[in-house]
Amino acid sequence: MGVKLFDRKFGRETASELPAAPGIYLFRDAEGAVLYVGKAVNLRRRLAGYRNASRRKAHRKMRILVRTAASLEVRVHPSERAALLEENRLIQALRPPFNVDGAYSFLYPAIGLSSREGQDLLGFTTDLSAWSELDFAWYGTFRSRPRAKEAFDVLVEVLSLLAHREPRSRLPPAARPRGSRLVGFRRVSPELRRHLGAYLGGHSSDALVHFAHALLEKPRARRESERVEELLKTLSAFFSSDLRKLRDALSAAGVDGSFIAQEERDPLFIRTARRNPNSPAR
Repeated sequence: MGVKLFDRKFGRETASELPAAPGIYLFRDAEGAVLYVGKAVNLRRRLAGYRNASRRKAHRKMRILVRTAASLEVRVHPSERAALLEENRLIQALRPPFNVDGAYSFLYPAIGLSSREGQDLLGFTTDLSAWSELDFAWYGTFRSRPRAKEAFDVLVEVLSLLAHREPRSRLPPAARPRGSRLVGFRRVSPELRRHLGAYLGGHSSDALVHFAHALLEKPRARRESERVEELLKTLSAFFSSDLRKLRDALSAAGVDGSFIAQEERDPLFIRTARRNPNSPAR
């Protein structure tokens, strides 16, 4: 079924006549709207995969695309990186229904720190403009919302053990975008504040050692030692999976600071992937 349908829709020789070169391909519907944008290191081999898709579960998306699409467009690029950048640009601009990863960069969250009038704020949001008056230093953005949200919640829990958490009524008046969180603390030491910035900036995991030593001085933290150990492990994992890799990508691109805008985050990793093998582009 798969081979005959691909040939009938897109031409019997389409896959075999393509160059063995990097590029992108676009499946379109009958009105010309893009259903899916894909990237290939070898266009001939990649499209042959669609032509020969079997009934295995792993090939289900290929079969659905061939069945749904009315036309196929192929664009050759000089390098895999150029193809990745074009794929990312088109996915963000067009948001094809069969693409998920990278289509909604506006949902990439950031974590922020702010100190004002004796109060330290910790923020988590995808809408940075809503809190522009709170003078946040932002870290991120992060592609994985679940990992970033988990790390934020753990930081709130750790800071609640090390400082005094403010009731919501004492927080500055500010918009509350959907999915955002704003938490305030008092009695945050300058040293703790400095280590928080170093941690979120991906500069050094030594901050975790400081957190551990500071927690040892708190009776409640000692009573809940097993839970504290879990919290620190979560923060360590987030440092390795996200914070350090973002810092490395920014450094490789010659960018100062610890923040990259949502729409620039994926292109940054694509451009620096070859120079920094520890920073995956996807």
